[in-house]
Amino acid sequence: MKKAKVLTWELIGAVVISLLGTLLHYVFALLGEWPPAALIAAVNESVWEHLKLAFWPALIYALIEWPFFRKHIRHFWAAKAIGIFAMPVIITSIFYSYTAFTGHHILWVDISSFVLAVFAGQMISCGLLLRQPFTSGIKILTVILWIMMIAAFSLFTFFPPHAPLFYDHRTDHYGIMK
Repeated sequence: MKKAKVLTWELIGAVVISLLGTLLHYVFALLGEWPPAALIAAVNESVWEHLKLAFWPALIYALIEWPFFRKHIRHFWAAKAIGIFAMPVIITSIFYSYTAFTGHHILWVDISSFVLAVFAGQMISCGLLLRQPFTSGIKILTVILWIMMIAAFSLFTFFPPHAPLFYDHRTDHYGIMK
């Protein structure tokens, strides 16, 4: 598959994921706090809930891309797993780094880090999609990574660990439970 085509798909994806993630920030409230919406939409202002706003749209976009890539790139899902995994890692790294110095969050930095993480994750995917296929060992590890990410992003809103990542300072709660 040509480099320009893959790059175009990934750049468009970064925009789509950023916009969809922004929309998902409000979906839970707009749907009257409907519990099934909590699976993919933010239910509070914890860092964890904001990570979902990158993960689920990125997975949905990858599902859209798959039919166009599957015949040309055999390691598509492995490359996407690594790129999508990078998004929450970048978001949390930036958030906890700058708040360690400032003592509080800054909205424009949070939004910028989200968009930056999405673009970085898509560019990581792009680079990996354009390289030689992964070894079977790497592919197995990325299957495990997919299972872990889907399980975590599906369960931790409903059953959050009592850790800072999951804590909403605004409501003094964890996850969807009040």
